Amino acid sequence: MFLGIDLGTSAIKACILDHGGKIVGTSTVPLEVSQPMKGASEQNCEEWWQACCKAVNGLQSELRGNILGIGFSGQMHGAVVLDREYKPVRPVMLWNDARSSAQCAALETKFKNLGEITGVPTMAGFTAPKLMWIKEHEPELFTKIKHILLPKDYLGLRMHGQLVTDPSDAAGTSLFDQKKRQWSDEICRACGIDIQCLPRVLSGNEAVGPLLSVPAKELGLKEGIPIVAGAGDAAAGAIGIGAIADGDGFISLGTSGQLFLTVDAYKSGYKNCIHSYAHTLPDKWFYMAAMLNGARPIAWLSELLKRPIDELMREAEAAEAGPLFLPYLTGERTPHGDSDIRAGFALLDETTTHGNLMYSVVEAIAFSFADAIEALSKTRVPPKNLLVIGGGTRSDFLLQKIADAIGCTLHISKEANVGPALGAARLAASGVQANTIMSFEKPSIVKVFRPSVQENQRMAKRFLAYRELYSALRSVQKKLMHEEDLPNPSA
Repeated sequence: MFLGIDLGTSAIKACILDHGGKIVGTSTVPLEVSQPMKGASEQNCEEWWQACCKAVNGLQSELRGNILGIGFSGQMHGAVVLDREYKPVRPVMLWNDARSSAQCAALETKFKNLGEITGVPTMAGFTAPKLMWIKEHEPELFTKIKHILLPKDYLGLRMHGQLVTDPSDAAGTSLFDQKKRQWSDEICRACGIDIQCLPRVLSGNEAVGPLLSVPAKELGLKEGIPIVAGAGDAAAGAIGIGAIADGDGFISLGTSGQLFLTVDAYKSGYKNCIHSYAHTLPDKWFYMAAMLNGARPIAWLSELLKRPIDELMREAEAAEAGPLFLPYLTGERTPHGDSDIRAGFALLDETTTHGNLMYSVVEAIAFSFADAIEALSKTRVPPKNLLVIGGGTRSDFLLQKIADAIGCTLHISKEANVGPALGAARLAASGVQANTIMSFEKPSIVKVFRPSVQENQRMAKRFLAYRELYSALRSVQKKLMHEEDLPNPSA
């Protein structure tokens, strides 16, 4: 059996696969995000480790006793900075941390072809500008940094003691040469980062080392289990649904959202804010449209209204289209590359209900994927059929709205909700077993959502208005951000 561990933003998930590739056990432990200042989003490494131990120990003991390999998946872009003794220097700045816009601009000024090398223009939330932010705003802490890892790799360090990452996670740092599949010494120097602080890069199914005795006891596992490098959550999701051939694609619906397409050769789509990254497997790359908000606005509205998601979704399904919603609670990458934009409702009136608001939120998520499809189509023809993974697959209403908005047929597998943890376990299996093709086979389909041409046409007018709402709110926001330059209306 094989253990996959996925370090997400809102939870750590663990799953166990048997030798036939069937999931026989799962466990989930929630995580909290800290926001110590405006634009900040942080988590603590020790809390990750404690949640990881709890998740693994939550699996049945008889299953844990038969594990033959361990793999990882994890949220990308996080800046895990450690001192000489491998102790965290500060909390981890996460993928949706928005403090480093100025550093992004400085780096883009130094490198006019940065997007060609790193696969996408650098954005707040990527690792490199966050390291630059630490250097500028926390210089005493920066001098203590001796090792830099990605989130999942910290769990690996705790288990096998090695400083290792994989190409797909390295790809999201803005420090990685995607075509050469190696760290860029030139970009590191421009950022003031010692390349020696960065980890070795191994393919996701390459063995790193055995599980050490102390963490084995904490995890309730046998010492010496082989551990592979693992993958960033997007690439691990691809492995989980067998998206390893040119043209294989899927949608991931979690806290964030992704539209993912595997390709056989590197070609940058950075001008359209499409991430062009190295895959976790050798000689593979992928295109990815990255939406920072994914299905998160649904949970946000539920929390705001203090009402269960299921109730609000039922009311939304019965409601008519009303207000428009811009879903950018934490900025947006594809298609805007705008870390400053924020969310907003428009066209509210006295008849607006909770159901209308949730309808608008669901519609906006669907529209964000329509934007993603259009951005991807400027680089590569998108597939007409897409698998969907992640927690957002629980809602048929949301999935049908996305299918209608993007004009693609969506397929759901039995394991859709397991997501990247399944891919992590498959990487472990392929690193131990000889038959890697079996490890990466496509899952069976249990549900299909076909787009309605009539509904797509009905949504088209609102989609255009949704796009205009971004331009309108962006204009207003710019004025607010520079209000000190405006004339005083009372003067």
